[in-house]
Amino acid sequence: MDIKGILSLSPIAFFLLVYVGVSLVAGDFYRVPLTVAFLLSSVYAICVTTGKSLRERIHIFSSGAGHVDIMLMVWIFLLAGAFASSAKAMGAIDATVQLSLQFLPDNLLLAGLFISACFISMSIGTSVGTIVALVPIAAGIANATQVSVPFVVGVVVGGAFFGDNLSFISDTTIMATRTQGCKMSDKFKVNSQIVIPAALLVLLLYIVMGASIHSVPSLHEVNMLKVLPYIVVLVTAVAGVDVMVVLLVGILMSGIIGMYYGCFDVLGWFGAMGEGVMGMSELIIISMLAGGLMALIRHNGGIDFVISLLTNRIRSTRGAELTIGGLVVFTDFCTANNTVAILTIGPIARDIALRYNVDLRKSASLLDTFSCLAQAVIPYGAQLLMAASLAAISPVEIIPYLYYPFTMGAFALLAVLFRFPRKYSSSETIKS
Repeated sequence: MDIKGILSLSPIAFFLLVYVGVSLVAGDFYRVPLTVAFLLSSVYAICVTTGKSLRERIHIFSSGAGHVDIMLMVWIFLLAGAFASSAKAMGAIDATVQLSLQFLPDNLLLAGLFISACFISMSIGTSVGTIVALVPIAAGIANATQVSVPFVVGVVVGGAFFGDNLSFISDTTIMATRTQGCKMSDKFKVNSQIVIPAALLVLLLYIVMGASIHSVPSLHEVNMLKVLPYIVVLVTAVAGVDVMVVLLVGILMSGIIGMYYGCFDVLGWFGAMGEGVMGMSELIIISMLAGGLMALIRHNGGIDFVISLLTNRIRSTRGAELTIGGLVVFTDFCTANNTVAILTIGPIARDIALRYNVDLRKSASLLDTFSCLAQAVIPYGAQLLMAASLAAISPVEIIPYLYYPFTMGAFALLAVLFRFPRKYSSSETIKS
């Protein structure tokens, strides 16, 4: 038994014990804040790290917490908070919700939101940008139709990961194809045959579930000028403009239109932005603590231990594909970043694929799909944290309603077990 390897992973077990275990004992899954769970787990990880002085251990933790990817996400969090709050104070969210209720029949609201999220995420290649654009609208629609807010937010998050998985300009697609050495168009052909049936099934489900939704007719005329910031945000995002530039434009437009209609003055606008920024403080803290914790796990060899453990058990092509999926899921749990997870596991996945006769186009597809599944369901991932903050709910509340990510993962698992798509699934190769 590799005691060192098990010890290197113990911070994850400690986190689950604190967050899940204590919540179950208390009978309330939301009693333990994620910030406290990660803080205690980070202290534990620092304590069990050996061979380094306390200052060196804290330095490793701090380097992970302040990693460039974390800091870029912090920028997006801050700008998203400022935009969401100033747009709400100006009346943009209410106006956009009323426009949506007028444009879409009640029974197609869920399906319409899902399709919109799929289209936008496919166009811009990022789940975070899609969530920033649509979650405030989705939360408003939920309140207007008396539908569960976590449920409607889950619709948007699911659609956001559809594009994150398939888009040609998604970081995950680019990284998966580069590490496996295949064309993006070939990966798309394999990937689409796995996930599009899943998306169609979930879409049908939303059509059926939306049949009972009834909204209250608007008694006010929609102010299209107040809708303009969201239209501009969506258009510029689809056009491929960087998400931070998109948010800055949205903030500026919300401020100008809000002052034009007398919704606030300059100081009121600044106050609204300040409230939005402060509203993002918890998820920023969680992101940084998670980044530092996972840096210590990597330093202690936790990821290497799991890779060695799983790769030693491969006996067939099917087992190789399951191992690729399992490795990227575990790594994503440890890094809370699906792009980084693919980058970390990609070269290993390629070696496994070549050794066990796995089509590289399928290995790229499995890397991307399983990483998106993992990223969608971790409550400390940027996407759920962002969605929860914008909708003023807990990220854990959204997880049971992530119908598309779970269905996508199930279809990916079935594609491995039943050797589908046939053209890209080699016959079993047994290794002794």
